[in-house]
Amino acid sequence: MDKKGGKGQSVRWKVWWRQSNIKCAVSEEYASCWVHQDCHVADEEKVALKKVAGVSGGKDERQVRLKGKARDYWLGTGIGMLGGYGFQDQVTAGDGSDKNGKMGAGYNDLRRKKKTQQCRLLREEEGLSSNQPELAAFLLALRDTLIEEHLLYLCDNQSLLKAVNRWIGQGGKATLVGTPDMDILVAGIEILRKRIAAGSATFLVKVKAHRGEPANEGADILADKAISDRKVGKEWCQRMNRAVFTWKKLCREAGTVTCQDRHSTFNNSMRDAIRRGAAENEVPKHEERLTGAWRQMSTLRRRYEKWCKGDDIEDCTHRGLHTQATI
Repeated sequence: MDKKGGKGQSVRWKVWWRQSNIKCAVSEEYASCWVHQDCHVADEEKVALKKVAGVSGGKDERQVRLKGKARDYWLGTGIGMLGGYGFQDQVTAGDGSDKNGKMGAGYNDLRRKKKTQQCRLLREEEGLSSNQPELAAFLLALRDTLIEEHLLYLCDNQSLLKAVNRWIGQGGKATLVGTPDMDILVAGIEILRKRIAAGSATFLVKVKAHRGEPANEGADILADKAISDRKVGKEWCQRMNRAVFTWKKLCREAGTVTCQDRHSTFNNSMRDAIRRGAAENEVPKHEERLTGAWRQMSTLRRRYEKWCKGDDIEDCTHRGLHTQATI
């Protein structure tokens, strides 16, 4: 493997374990396809595979084909092995996005290809949060699904599952005190309560993000478009009655340090900023104390070196006599 190459890194260097080098080296080939030695691949199929491998683009295509050769592939994916593609009722995937100081949410339905929805969240003054658009996408999917239909909801955010799981079998112990995005969560819990009363099942399944799952990729595309498209509807525009804090965060890029203004409600990031600021105020005090101690130690060391050389013996004797006379 040649160590020289372009910008991309893809594979390990040869015999990297001997050199204790875990860095990657640039691959000489874009992609490779391995088949069994007894398998014969026609030239037309080789050309088609090469054409597909050379396609450049952003998101993966979200086209599920459960007929022909593609059926085995899709049933072998994460959602397929969980039985998502064989689910009889609604299969919906939602996702949220927070980029460039804006938030958007969207979902798509695998059973009804044309049934999609997205919205823009106008609560940037309270700070960006990845959990808020995820909750919004889940609420959009619940509102557009009939109460009598069973629902399989796919998401790539574990915080959403934890927020909903707190209200399963908790009785009177569950509370919304201190819960962020309380209004969105309350609306979703109310719809879930109606679905339970109607005997409808709601399954929330965690899928891995950016792994080529059509449902998740399609929801991610809708969430990104909700941020940039001005025609997308806006919801949750009013601020909640919560204090908003502003602080400066140090960001390091390409060897340069810059300060960026951040604002949000009281959360873990704000708590870390307070602790970091308090630590920065204490550092100069400890530095001054340590500097004084080091300066004193240096002075004593120089005096000791002079005494060892005999240059300061007479001075030390006079000092000792003067001290004795004083006593």
